[in-house]
Amino acid sequence: MTDSPYEELRVAADEGRVEEVVVSVPDLQGRLQGSRLSVPYFLEEAAGNGFGACVYLLASDVEMGTGPGYAIDAWQSGFGDFVLRPDPATLRTLPWDPGTALVLADAVWPGGTPVEVAPRQVLRTQLDRLAERGLTAFAGTELEFLVFHETYRQAWDRRYQGLETATAYNVDYSLQGLAGIEPVVRRIRREMGGAGLRMETARGECHAGQYEIVFRYDEAMTTCDNHVVFKNGAKQIAAQEGVALTFMPKYDEGEGNSCHIHLSLRGADGSAVLADPAAQDGMSELMRHFVAGQLACLADFALLMAPNINSYKRLQPGAFAPTGVSWGRDNRTCPVRVVGSGHSLRIEHRVPGGDANPYLAVAAAVAAGLYGIEHRLELPAPHTANALADPSVRRLPRTLTEALHRWENSELAAKIFGEAVVGHYAQAARTELAAFETAVTDWERVRGFERL
Repeated sequence: MTDSPYEELRVAADEGRVEEVVVSVPDLQGRLQGSRLSVPYFLEEAAGNGFGACVYLLASDVEMGTGPGYAIDAWQSGFGDFVLRPDPATLRTLPWDPGTALVLADAVWPGGTPVEVAPRQVLRTQLDRLAERGLTAFAGTELEFLVFHETYRQAWDRRYQGLETATAYNVDYSLQGLAGIEPVVRRIRREMGGAGLRMETARGECHAGQYEIVFRYDEAMTTCDNHVVFKNGAKQIAAQEGVALTFMPKYDEGEGNSCHIHLSLRGADGSAVLADPAAQDGMSELMRHFVAGQLACLADFALLMAPNINSYKRLQPGAFAPTGVSWGRDNRTCPVRVVGSGHSLRIEHRVPGGDANPYLAVAAAVAAGLYGIEHRLELPAPHTANALADPSVRRLPRTLTEALHRWENSELAAKIFGEAVVGHYAQAARTELAAFETAVTDWERVRGFERL
């Protein structure tokens, strides 16, 4: 393997800097699942031949439960394996896990066929459709999270009640009041740089204990890969620092955690195909069709951007998160905000929360834009006022149940993503709903224990 893309790994292992390689696949929730391999075994076997992992990893809920209804039926297949094929472009060392390298992998069947419903493959399919038109997608994600002084185990033992936020009040853009949060976020910022992510900005946010770190945009797949590494690593760093953080969209009645997605397109020659300096609004005809496609598909594809019960607690009136289908130029009350100029002209998709699987959310936005381009959809006038308070704006799905109904009955979704993908992620939503509907909540106990 003298010309191997893993030659630097071999050298690092020979020098004693790397002892293990984590081979991982992003699951339906965008979490990393996988195994630790010794460097010699990885180089001699897994790097070229792949590594076996149980098929249920891509057919399970947040608690790793699986069952019938998914496109992959783990029980019927005897809990067999697919193959994780490492992507050498994703290899990196992990500063928060000394001696360890991480590589992301694509799931393929033993014959080499990609697993169609794997999140990375769902995105790749849409990016390939763009490439057929000579276009490349660039994306950036803005993740917010809450930091608490308790450890993860302490938070679990308390059933996540009465936790102490790392700041006492709203620190949005503040340069003071961050003493309780800065040690852990400083380490996150520094060590993400060591893992290959390029930070752009970092600041406190609206909810007590809330913070946002924004990393440099890149080609869409690379951005999504960096996104899942960031979420996984940030939680590990927090645990090592004796605190806990959460990306859940709505922890309580306060401000939620968003994951705004910035998306732009470039031509094969790197040209800014979304921009037209001669146009009054600076937007090319392609850009106008691209934005119109977002509006046309938003309700049908909402499930890919807001996949959980908790997602819709954030998408409610008064939560400063989108509630309707609209677009505006630099208007944060719209789900589709157009910002920038020239090469930086892009959409900011404000629907996804911190729980979004980035591969699926970006795939949905790319697919919607392509639909608008292919059908030359006309773009309505931008919303210039508060879209959150406008009753004439068409509503987004209000609940996971509504989003599921739109998704599995959508002719657009079936045509663009395929029946297997639609059915697979519909089952994921049904599983989430079933778990919630059988749970007895604290709200119910407070409301009914004595008084009913």
